[in-house]
Amino acid sequence: MSTHKDVKKITTNTLLKMKAAGEKISMITAYDYSFARLFDKAGIDVVLVGDSASNVMAGNETTLSITLEQMIYHAQCVVRGIDRSLVVVDLPFGSYQSNPDIAVASAIRIMKETNGHSVKLEGGAEVIDSIRRIVSAGIPVMGHLGLTPQSIYKFGTYTVRAKEEMEAEKLRKDALLLQEAGCYAIVLEKIPAALAREVSTSLAIPTIGIGAGNACDGQVLVMHDMLGINNEFKPRFLRQYLNLEQQVTGAVQQYIRDVKSHDFPNEGESY
Repeated sequence: MSTHKDVKKITTNTLLKMKAAGEKISMITAYDYSFARLFDKAGIDVVLVGDSASNVMAGNETTLSITLEQMIYHAQCVVRGIDRSLVVVDLPFGSYQSNPDIAVASAIRIMKETNGHSVKLEGGAEVIDSIRRIVSAGIPVMGHLGLTPQSIYKFGTYTVRAKEEMEAEKLRKDALLLQEAGCYAIVLEKIPAALAREVSTSLAIPTIGIGAGNACDGQVLVMHDMLGINNEFKPRFLRQYLNLEQQVTGAVQQYIRDVKSHDFPNEGESY
């Protein structure tokens, strides 16, 4: 059993070394202490405190509703459960788009108030000045290209991005721009596998795919999807490893039956 002192922590540099060595990077979302602790103990490389908390924790239709304060709260909870994994925190919608000064201030708040290790933000050329400024402030940045959920009302759909050559070419250029601006990794979401392979090969920094084929340097899934807590969302890219919705429902129904039938608590469960 490892102690706090001898745990080898994953850093942004570790991810670069993993890409160079051809070792795939595992990443999952978490939003609270309990699950973060489980994922960290299981050996996950990266834990993303995603703005998907807006959907899966708060029940909102999109990621746009979540605030910087709410992201900070979720990240604080997650960081307390982590010994080894790299913790990445999403900058929420509205906390970086308007100008680089606001972007840097938002990133600094996240780092100071959560003890997280890095921030993530969506977009390419449009946000490059903000990325440069955040990196200059000494804060590691993970980029995010392809399907960018914060731009849902601009795209109007969650369909696969960059199928047309014009958008694919912009994504290629944006990926190189992000690398040049100092990003240490880039999430590629819901783009053709061939394009993701091409971009991953062209970069020195790792790519993390979600619905982008297996040529990316790592993969990320939302915990609620992967564990089957939410069975309504079943895109092609999702592999569901558990059906917690079914198991939890069954367990609670059994508990209800035991209470109603006077079976719980029994003599051995009483004082």
